[in-house]
Amino acid sequence: MGGLDTVDPEPGTLFSVTGLVAVVTGGGTGIGRWMARALALHGAEKVYILGRRLESLEECASSVDTGNIIPIQCNITTKDDLERAAAQVADQAGFINLLCCNAGVPGPRSAVRPATSTIDEFVAAQWAVSAEDYAGTFLVNDTATWFTCIAFLRLLDAGNKKGSVSQSSQIIATASVAAFNRATPGNFAYAQSKVAVVHMMKQLATGLAPHKIRANVICPGVFPTDLSTWSVSAGMLTSGNFPAGRFGEERDIAGVILFLASAAGAHVNGNVMVVDGGSIGTLPSTY
Repeated sequence: MGGLDTVDPEPGTLFSVTGLVAVVTGGGTGIGRWMARALALHGAEKVYILGRRLESLEECASSVDTGNIIPIQCNITTKDDLERAAAQVADQAGFINLLCCNAGVPGPRSAVRPATSTIDEFVAAQWAVSAEDYAGTFLVNDTATWFTCIAFLRLLDAGNKKGSVSQSSQIIATASVAAFNRATPGNFAYAQSKVAVVHMMKQLATGLAPHKIRANVICPGVFPTDLSTWSVSAGMLTSGNFPAGRFGEERDIAGVILFLASAAGAHVNGNVMVVDGGSIGTLPSTY
């Protein structure tokens, strides 16, 4: 069977992202920032980070001395902004190999949960949420994610034709283990929107297969980001909820993104990767 050994198992080669051109939305803070830093520090040619707050993007770019993180101010809920961002990347790079759809919002949240409150209390808490705030969660987490994919599809196709890396082009979306948790800790709109993100990537993995554009989804648990601060401060989640005994860290996201983005993950398509320290396995959940 030795004749079938055709890949250099050296980690420096197998997990290399040298030459990769990537776009990361929500790249100024949190998980998107960590993705961008990991790619930049491990040899990516260019990492374009998109977000509304230019100062956060610039701070992320300056956090590494590689000079390959490029900020683009962009509101992904606006098609004009997406077109402008894609045009800038097309003009400067001509193609991309990886699109990380990471931008998201937490949506309305409430500490009043149905299992631990009366029906009247739960109805009152939920009815106090405006329909606009509820729908706004889906606008950012789903609609904007969809149109981000559409805006950059031609550049992903160009990445395959360019052949600068051995692995085919790929979309990676950031969802959440909230998509699988039946005992949602008060963030109903967020959890529902992340279910949609998971299915969106499955649809794209199947639909884009003839074009050799892959789609995968990362489902993080609790990390020290703005999105998780509320759940932790409200006492709904502690490190005791995790078999790993801790919350997630930057290295956990770095390891996942480098696996999926490199030749090591080249055979992965339509996959849901849970990165949560085992927490979802301790809760009522559905995969």
